[in-house]
Amino acid sequence: MNDLHAWLSQQHHGLRTFQTFQQKLETLGQHDPAQRGLCRLLSGVIGSYVEAFDEAPLPVDTAEDAYRRLLTLVESLDLHGNAARRLADINRVATCELWR
Repeated sequence: MNDLHAWLSQQHHGLRTFQTFQQKLETLGQHDPAQRGLCRLLSGVIGSYVEAFDEAPLPVDTAEDAYRRLLTLVESLDLHGNAARRLADINRVATCELWR
């Protein structure tokens, strides 16, 4: 996740970044099956955000807030943590909303 966080931290807060990040999560899940569930869950959170604003005006404040939330969330994930830590990460992702 460190590589994904590093990439994300250098991107713009637009929808294209979120869509590209989803693709990167898909690739990670394919190459690291142990992370597939977390990647898919995180991709779903991002997908909900993208669907909500696809073809619609995206207020700059909303985009910046969503970007910051995603960046903070990704930074907090520990792919090599123990079972309790991984479960806590999964639960945090499952309850995350990037906007509202």
